[in-house]
Amino acid sequence: MTELYQHRARKRFGQNFLHDAGVIHRILRAIHGRPGERLLEIGPGQGALTEGLLGSGARLDVIELDQDLIPLLRLKFGLNPLFTLHQGDAMKYDLSSIAAGDRLRVVGNLPYNISTPLIFHLLSFADIIADMHFMLQKEVVERLAAVPGNGDWGRLSIMVQYHCRVEHLFNVGPGAFNPPPKVDSAIVRLVPHTERPHVARDPVLLERVVREAFGQRRKTLRNTLKGTLDSAAIEAADVDPGLRPEQLDLAAYVRLANQLASS
Repeated sequence: MTELYQHRARKRFGQNFLHDAGVIHRILRAIHGRPGERLLEIGPGQGALTEGLLGSGARLDVIELDQDLIPLLRLKFGLNPLFTLHQGDAMKYDLSSIAAGDRLRVVGNLPYNISTPLIFHLLSFADIIADMHFMLQKEVVERLAAVPGNGDWGRLSIMVQYHCRVEHLFNVGPGAFNPPPKVDSAIVRLVPHTERPHVARDPVLLERVVREAFGQRRKTLRNTLKGTLDSAAIEAADVDPGLRPEQLDLAAYVRLANQLASS
């Protein structure tokens, strides 16, 4: 490894660089890129996954925020005609400009400090995304993949599962990274629904109902939603107002949002 590659991970970017060859291979196998596909890697870092993604024969766009990594990435991959580098903040990117009519397959070892808002930003482009594979804090993946009645079931679970099928693929220990994080990580696959199993008339109202319900998750819906839906309206949505927020499934929350939309 040359001196050029001795980039120090930056706390402000939440950088933990993946270096375990076995984990890298397992992630690449899960993604299974193919020629003709359009991949987007968010935060390639030092290019641990980038080389393998390009090796699939797919076209690869990458978005990197850290300006110090740009020369390294250009030197390593810039001559490959399948590689396009964008310097900037993925939270501010209009992904339709990158997709250019293709469906994107999104990949990323996401910094823990921005993972949730970044996922919500990407979900706003769900109609042009084929799937997403992310390395996230294990705790976040467990919340994404949670089921009703589970303590992890909440706003993140419901809103992401409204848009996507969620698969918790496998866990990754701290030793796979440099520097090692203080928490375990996991790989998750998010696949946007081609047809949503439950359709909210107004997704903004769904978000509102879910946010208010879980604002005081130990209280019953009768109390948490009293400023939005009274007990009669909750019952009209075929939901028991005496239940707690974590006891409702996605379909019930969609019914509540649709009840609010019709009121």
